[in-house]
Amino acid sequence: MSEQSSERTVSRREFLKMAGVAGAALGVGAGLSGILAACGEEETTTTSTPATTAGPGTTAGPSTTAGPTTSVSAGVEMGREIKIGAVSPITGALASFGGPDKWIVSFVLKAVGDGVVCGDGKKHPISIIQLDTQSSPNRAAEVTQDLLFNEKVDMMVASSSPDTVNPAADQCEANGVPFLANFVPWQPFYFGRGATPDKPFKWTWMYHFGVEDAAECRIGMWDQIETNKKVAYLFPNDADGQAWFNPEKGLEPFLVKGGYVTGAKPDMYQPPSEDFTQQISLFKKEGCEICTGNQTPPDFTTFWKQCMQQGYKPKIFSMSKALLFHKSIEAVGDIGIGLSDHMVWHPKFPYKSYLTGLTCEEYAAKYTEETGEQWTQTLGQLGKYEWAIDVLKRVPDIENKELYIEAIKTTKFEGINGPVDFTLPVAPGTVRPVPNVYKIKIAGGQWGKSEDPRFKYDMYICYGQDPKMPIQKKFEPIPYA
Repeated sequence: MSEQSSERTVSRREFLKMAGVAGAALGVGAGLSGILAACGEEETTTTSTPATTAGPGTTAGPSTTAGPTTSVSAGVEMGREIKIGAVSPITGALASFGGPDKWIVSFVLKAVGDGVVCGDGKKHPISIIQLDTQSSPNRAAEVTQDLLFNEKVDMMVASSSPDTVNPAADQCEANGVPFLANFVPWQPFYFGRGATPDKPFKWTWMYHFGVEDAAECRIGMWDQIETNKKVAYLFPNDADGQAWFNPEKGLEPFLVKGGYVTGAKPDMYQPPSEDFTQQISLFKKEGCEICTGNQTPPDFTTFWKQCMQQGYKPKIFSMSKALLFHKSIEAVGDIGIGLSDHMVWHPKFPYKSYLTGLTCEEYAAKYTEETGEQWTQTLGQLGKYEWAIDVLKRVPDIENKELYIEAIKTTKFEGINGPVDFTLPVAPGTVRPVPNVYKIKIAGGQWGKSEDPRFKYDMYICYGQDPKMPIQKKFEPIPYA
């Protein structure tokens, strides 16, 4: 254990105050909830039994109970509790990613009920211990260490951009703990952490999309209107930005191959930033009718408002990360109508929950019903828990971490993000581009007024990689007032 970990063990109460317990200890036993109670701290506890899994504002019912994938027969021998550790940005610049996470955990625990029959034939209660990274890569590493060394979790999961996933994955790789991720591009997860096609990771795995898929969805939308095809690029100097900015593996070479030219590509900026005058001036000077890149929601809000103030009005603005979220559009108001991005999850996607059989639309409706909040793309982060449960059902000995890896390598299931199949061969240009990675299908979407009177804005599918994805509207130029 590192010196830093030892210090946290000595001053556990202070650590929890600093780290922020997102959802506290979601499970039972002498984990974080016991420590919080001993310290006199307020706690939020969710158990894995059907009668007590509902979190604030949630209700238990047939639509969220375990389906055939998790049902068990009476009389099955009980095994010990299995702990799943989870880290996510509940607060900070990336908080939009972590917005639905507490609800997702309650959804999962209701679905698994009083336990999962694992590959050893025993029914094991499941607890999920979720900690807040505060949107900091350093904090993500620290809280992951806490889950590994103090909580002694059996496996880890994470989502919400490389700033969250990569530090957690690095800790698990170094300490031999199985780790599953989604909602992160595979290039920063794999190459950004030092792996090569012939030297993969052992303990850390992910499924989702790649920068090439984001490029395909952009081109699929952009080709629908006439522009001068000159693209302005804007990237922050962080883990995500570095991957997207890469001249060989980043976004630019894919867009150039698709017929678009580089109009302006300034150096990466240091986030957070309050002044984008230099970049905006360059984009205007070069006549870039398209602007794209990668920004956190706060930086996007600053940049787009300054674009309007300084008269830069491209026909197309597709910004990754920030434009995943309704809250980003709400922050800028109607000047956000017509903005676009690739979409990693949508209620109209033609998939179902592995745990309950709910369609994407039914799942999103349940979230709105129980929280009052509008659907968000990060509801698809449920997928990492679906994957974890699938793996546990196939592990013949939960004490043997090597067997977790064997189960991960043979993953093949369909969930809220569509089919996931790690049994397919690894080959460049396929859904298995490198070891440790599987690619799902994503879409391209554009923001407009909501058709639901309860909400102001919504995102509509304009292009889909999966032919079964419904196209909701034709892509259009930004309709400046």
